[in-house]
Amino acid sequence: MPSTLPLVSEAGASPPPSVVEIAGPEEFADIFCAVHAQICQVVRGKSDEVRLALTCVFSEGHLLVEDAPGVGKTTLAKAIARTLGLSWRRVQFTTDLMPSDLMGSNIFDRTANDFVFRPGGLFANIVLADESNRASPKSQAALLEAMEERQVTVDATTHHLPEPFVVVATQNPLEHEGTFPLPVSELDRFLMRLRLGYPDKGSEMEILQDQPSGNHVDDLVALVAPEKVRAMARFSATTYVDPAVRIYLVELGEATRNHPGVVIGLSPRALLGVQRASRCLAASLGRDYVAPDDVKAVLGPVGEHRLLLGPELTFSQKTAADVIREVASSVPVPLPRAARAR
Repeated sequence: MPSTLPLVSEAGASPPPSVVEIAGPEEFADIFCAVHAQICQVVRGKSDEVRLALTCVFSEGHLLVEDAPGVGKTTLAKAIARTLGLSWRRVQFTTDLMPSDLMGSNIFDRTANDFVFRPGGLFANIVLADESNRASPKSQAALLEAMEERQVTVDATTHHLPEPFVVVATQNPLEHEGTFPLPVSELDRFLMRLRLGYPDKGSEMEILQDQPSGNHVDDLVALVAPEKVRAMARFSATTYVDPAVRIYLVELGEATRNHPGVVIGLSPRALLGVQRASRCLAASLGRDYVAPDDVKAVLGPVGEHRLLLGPELTFSQKTAADVIREVASSVPVPLPRAARAR
């Protein structure tokens, strides 16, 4: 879709004083399309994954990107931040990372003769937690309050994080030496888990051809201001969900819990996440209502990392993705209904 969006000259620019709102699903889709197209200039051959990542961000959810090194995980996070005009920080998770490195600490200021709070690495709109499974459980736990409450508590004082606040965490599933697997409670805080995978042959040829004079993430311009990003998040949450679609969501959740070999199925929080993401995806397509296909499109990214499989499924080499596909094919899809007024 063509776009006439105004450019913001510098990432992280201050939002305008007036309240910004989205006029309708058409404007939402135009902005989403322009942002998606620009990010795809540097993240080649991953249009579907970029769309899902943006759906996660505009749903005010956190994103876990699980893949091998060198496939563009960091590039994706940085491209989203620059295109949306948001501040961003990269925190390298290591075994000696301390919770105070993330949350911040109180430092004595001799000039003021008092303790002054020095923010940690979490104080940015988008925080890239690189190799998140390399940090100790104590440091991983420091993320829990930030991801759930959008705040951190240091020395009994609460400090609110910037809005929007999104954690994009990465981990390498193929490397286990010196790693601490993320606990189930922390995995549940991520709205989506994505795998980028290797680009197709044509896209990889373009990547090689573009270097070193091609498109770079540092050359991207901000297409929207942070206030517009917050407005899009508010708007997407108003997308209409028909009662029949809600029943469909509940039946999908029950099917995962009753699936033989699944120890932990989708929780109510997971179903709320599916609804949030499907609302945003529908708005990105210019619709003011959620269709069953929207639910199916986000069910895997939202649900797979929340399932805990029993030993029989693991022994048979079945994955969470297989379970989600079986559930999606077994639950009857509701008949489509016309969009309702807001």
